[in-house]
This record gives sequence, structure tokens and C-alpha cells, in this order.
Amino acid sequence: VIMKKKYKYPLLILILVIIIIIGLIIFKMFFTKSEVKNNVKVIDSIVDFSYTLDERDTTLMKDTYKELKRVLKEKDINYEEYASILARLFVIDLFTMDNKINKYDVACLEYVYPDNVDNFKTNVEDTIYKTIEDNTYGKRTEKLSVVSSVNVTDVSTNTFKINEEEVPSYVVTLNWDYENDLGYDKNATITLVKKDKKLYVVEYEGVVNE
Repeated sequence: VIMKKKYKYPLLILILVIIIIIGLIIFKMFFTKSEVKNNVKVIDSIVDFSYTLDERDTTLMKDTYKELKRVLKEKDINYEEYASILARLFVIDLFTMDNKINKYDVACLEYVYPDNVDNFKTNVEDTIYKTIEDNTYGKRTEKLSVVSSVNVTDVSTNTFKINEEEVPSYVVTLNWDYENDLGYDKNATITLVKKDKKLYVVEYEGVVNE
């Protein structure tokens, strides 16, 4: 009985230490990552349209965003120009993967039609973002794509069916280049629709390079 009492408290202390260590490991794995993810700094926003610009965005993204901001400040918005710029922003943000933290970091969702956001995000995570290495702690060595230029070749009007209703749409044809071509799409047709005063991407048809 005396021997059992002698080792009772050291054993409890050891168990407590183990629990604390496991707790710290779990905290570091989950909460620290969330903190880093949330540290993406927004440096500008177009409040009435809920568009934002991040500090990590490329120079091309920032310059294109300035064009969008200029167009949306006009009393009478030129929606064909708006569609052209938004399609470019969508492509730049989607295919510039170098500044993304991990495969779940699909930043271009603010351009996507609200009803399609969840499906679109899942599709991106399971396809083009699938192999992106986690960069929560800035240790990634993987080479990832960066869009270097985008060129719009055509903007036209059409209709698009949403919930059995034909709504007016803008169809933007464009092509783009990369700083490092890793075999992703380089041209596409993007369809956008207007909901209230805001445009949204509802369809993307890309061509995979051979």
C-alpha cells in the first residue's frame, strides 16, 4: 500500500504533462493555421459591390482592380467593360496559385454567382488546386503558376438560363500568359450575368493546353 501511494502522484503528473503536450500540438496544428490564414490583409474594397483587394495580390491583379474601381464609380456603368474587367480578374485570381496558402484558398469566389459558389469551390479544390502544397508557415518549395498578362478578344451579349429563366448575359472571350507555364488553361470563354447591379461569373469554358 505504501508503494502505491509513493508512485500515485508522479504518475498523475506524468499523465498531466502528456495531456498538456498533446493539447499544445493540436492547438498548433489547427488554431495557428487558422490564424495565419486569416492574416491575409485586405488593402482596398469596393463596398457597394463587395469586391476586395489583398496585399498579397500581384501587380497585374492590383492594376486590373483599379480599372474595375474606375468603371464602377461611373454614374452610368458600362456593363460590357465591367464584364471584360471582371473576367480578367477572375482568371488572374484563379490561375495565380503562387500566392495561395493551400488548396482550400480559392480566393476568386467573390466573382462567382452565389448559388454556384460551393460547387465551384469544391471543383477547384479537387482539380487544379488539388496538388498545391500547404504554405501556412512559408516553407513551400513547390513551383506554382502566376498569370503575367490577360487579353480580352471579344465581349458579346447573350442570354443564360438560371432556374428555367432566360436572363441577359455577357460572354467574354480571353487568353492569357504565365510567368511559368505549367500546362494550365491559356484561353477561355466566360459567361457573366447581372443580378441587381452586380455581375457574376456563371460559366467558364477553358481549353487545356496540349
